[in-house]
Amino acid sequence: MASKLQAALHDSPVLLALFDRHDRLRYANAAFCQAYDVAPDETLSWSELMRRNYQRCIGALIYTHDFEAWLVSARSRRGKQPYRAFEADLTDGRWIWMTEAMQPDGSMVCVATDMSELKVSERELRQARDMAQRAAQTDPLTSISNRSCIMRLFEQLLGRAEVTGMPLAVAIIDLDHFKQINDRLGHPAGDCVIIDFVQRIQPMLRPHDGFGRLGGEEFLLLLPGYSQSEAELSLRAMLASVEASRPLAEQPGFGYTCSAGFTMWLPGDDLAQVYARADIALYQAKATGRNTLCRH
Repeated sequence: MASKLQAALHDSPVLLALFDRHDRLRYANAAFCQAYDVAPDETLSWSELMRRNYQRCIGALIYTHDFEAWLVSARSRRGKQPYRAFEADLTDGRWIWMTEAMQPDGSMVCVATDMSELKVSERELRQARDMAQRAAQTDPLTSISNRSCIMRLFEQLLGRAEVTGMPLAVAIIDLDHFKQINDRLGHPAGDCVIIDFVQRIQPMLRPHDGFGRLGGEEFLLLLPGYSQSEAELSLRAMLASVEASRPLAEQPGFGYTCSAGFTMWLPGDDLAQVYARADIALYQAKATGRNTLCRH
């Protein structure tokens, strides 16, 4: 029976795929492979798959002139909810309804069905609604979650932690001496630094991690499932990556750093308590010389 079910799923016209907790493809049926130009034995990450689709103009139809900004925005939404459903276009003209279901181990099951026969007028209305919702949740400069969106995710993850007991690390990261960058090099250079920071950090996150801009040069990281030591290791790697960056082509010697404060959720904590501890830790990191990490 199991082998018959497996064969039926593999040959189904419905697109099926499984991505592991690191967002790497572990299984795709024939329909998914055909739609997204994937070989049966390939184990691409989702980001690699989308980049290849965009470069080859096959598979996912991606409407953008700036792929990296599109990828940052798409990753900021991917894996953040237990279940998500949305419309997507394929380059072969099909219009699909994609669902993403997160599993307890952090993996994701993706199922898509062909919706091309639905009325065009209905689709246009839904697309307009989806674009408006996306704009309301997205920071316009960096394409990651804005303050209201990341704080809603913060509340959701705290609620989940209370129910499951799953650990949750929370970090606030602030770019060091950012006002001096704006004053000395100009606001366009400051914007480039902020964008570079996001592009440095996001590839180091898992799909269900939260990353949002609180405002200015301050960012919030939500790391569900991380132990204290895992969170500290990851955050130190992020700080090192930022320190190594040279984001301004016209200023080849220019570099920048950031400081981070983090804390772990404790049973009974509310959002204000966790946020306050992370903020105090950030203040300590700034006070001890910047370009460092402190834990409260």
